[in-house]
Amino acid sequence: MEFACSHVVCNWRSGSLTEGEIGQSEVLNQGLSSTLSCGLSRTHSEHPYDNRIAVIPEPMPSLTPPPVPPRQSIQKNRPRPTSLPPPVPPRGPEAKGQPHLKANVNVVSLKIGSLVDINKASSIQSNQKPVYCGKCRAVMSSVSITQTNPNSAEWCCEFCSNQNVLSQSELKMGRSPLSTPRGRDVLYVDDETDDDYMNLENMLVIFCVDISGSMSVTSEVSPGNSMRSPTYVSRLQAVQEALQMALSSLLKSSPHRRVAIVTFNDEVTVYGDGTGVPLSLRDWALMDYDHIREQGEKYCTPHCIAETFHSLTQRVKELREHGATALGPAALISIAMASQFTGSKVIICTDGRANIGLGQLEQESPNSPPPSPYLYNQLANHAAEKGVIVSVLTFEGEDCRLAEVGKLADHTGGRINIVNIGTVATEIQTALADNVLATNVVATLLAPEGLYFPFEEDNHRLVREIGNVTDGLEITFQFAIKADKVDTFLRKDRVPFQLQLSFKTRDLKKVTRVITQQKRVTTSSWVWAGSLNMSVLGVHCAQLCARLTMEGRILEAERQLKAQQDLFKDISQQKPSPKEESIYGNWISTMRTICKDLAVDAQEESRPSTTSTPSQASAKGLSDEAANVVYQMKRAQSVGESNQKKALLES
Repeated sequence: MEFACSHVVCNWRSGSLTEGEIGQSEVLNQGLSSTLSCGLSRTHSEHPYDNRIAVIPEPMPSLTPPPVPPRQSIQKNRPRPTSLPPPVPPRGPEAKGQPHLKANVNVVSLKIGSLVDINKASSIQSNQKPVYCGKCRAVMSSVSITQTNPNSAEWCCEFCSNQNVLSQSELKMGRSPLSTPRGRDVLYVDDETDDDYMNLENMLVIFCVDISGSMSVTSEVSPGNSMRSPTYVSRLQAVQEALQMALSSLLKSSPHRRVAIVTFNDEVTVYGDGTGVPLSLRDWALMDYDHIREQGEKYCTPHCIAETFHSLTQRVKELREHGATALGPAALISIAMASQFTGSKVIICTDGRANIGLGQLEQESPNSPPPSPYLYNQLANHAAEKGVIVSVLTFEGEDCRLAEVGKLADHTGGRINIVNIGTVATEIQTALADNVLATNVVATLLAPEGLYFPFEEDNHRLVREIGNVTDGLEITFQFAIKADKVDTFLRKDRVPFQLQLSFKTRDLKKVTRVITQQKRVTTSSWVWAGSLNMSVLGVHCAQLCARLTMEGRILEAERQLKAQQDLFKDISQQKPSPKEESIYGNWISTMRTICKDLAVDAQEESRPSTTSTPSQASAKGLSDEAANVVYQMKRAQSVGESNQKKALLES
């Protein structure tokens, strides 16, 4: 766990402080010299942080009443001051009674991609069972205080204050607190393996390729001259060349891996490994969810690429473009086939909007109901549950409704990108390189009672089902202290945090990793802006605002961006870093442009009909290019760990 601030800031709340309340807060916090707009300041005290002022003493009541203030003499000849003009009414959110949102620096970053790689972990490994709190399910750790009696042991949970008693029978089972690992980072490895969990080397790679009529669109790849004509290549030709390169690469690197091909236009054709008779789905079958799923789950791909390379390459050469775009049924049968083997990959390459069969995203007529993206949410959840990675590649210049189709990759750990005939081969190779490090990953973040997680949960326990994890995955959360609990936390010296990460590894092991840390507490007045981790704050800003945008919560995303922009401006004054400023400044600028455009579109689309929700309006207004940027930001990583930011800056 990496925190953006070394201390827990107690006096932040989601409603934010008004300017008057900020001034009162500063007076109560020892009358600090200067406060920045975000509530951060560097004082001249001997410590940059301070939590020694736990209780503010109340002034003693005076024994005698205060003297009556003297009356001012009235001068008749003195002109009376004219009244000042009324203040200009505020604009924007303040005009509607919404206070200006202040940035929350209580942010924690979890590098899940590194945490599930137990071979590189320096944790204490244990074959014992973790000792859980009976109320909040916290795990006994090095910060736990226990009392051992002859026949039992007692542990008062540091997160919920529940009194846990371990009986004599539990002590005999090896669950004694005295034998529990006392480290801050412990790996509990279960000796039992899951019989249903398949070896990831048996995974299946499925190329799901669009061969609709629009794939015949050509682009110039080399200009002509007086001696020869320019050379044009169609999208399908570029995909065919990219598939040939991918098959050759897999033959060299993973000759025992199985590869299948699925194509779709106005019908879906499953070629499998290319050695058998193709399976075709058309007409009514494209609308039958259960039938398509059943056909995929029972489809057999017995041969590895070392045996089927020539058959597959021949199938690829014979592809021809024509017809509509049955993307939904093709994605469904591909994911059903891949779900037979945990860790399998589905790479979807398309250039058009789904317009036939399940999951069509085009409205047939003005009077017909709008299309629903429910199918892609359902498929994404099913693929994540089965440990399948789905990557989605769309061609530039087309409206494929990437905001909806991209959920397949967003929920499964796959890649989302817009390609052209020159980059499609590289993107397919990149998608092939992503391997599942762990499946069925669930992260549980625990904090003491009185804390909560804005935009997540209103209590101190947060559970996030992650599913598949590939290298480099990083997620962030922000936390805060409830307003009525601030005084209680200021009386504490430290507060604990615990991350519980349960997952299945590549070698069939069930693992629970428990990391426990303690943080000191303070108020925003005592935080020095130069000591904040800008990398963590920048990643969190990108991920949170991208998520809010995809959910249609445009106004909230705008408020968060404004608060983060003010915060970064204040930090850069005390801790200048041109590299970080350029990266996160570009992120914020791009997101603000997207949110502003979506907010305008949402207002325009909501005028004729009161039934349309902001979420629906924003989904309609989100172009493929904007959706691509937003999805990339949802997978943002810290500076120095990925080249993803370079791609964002270049896009």
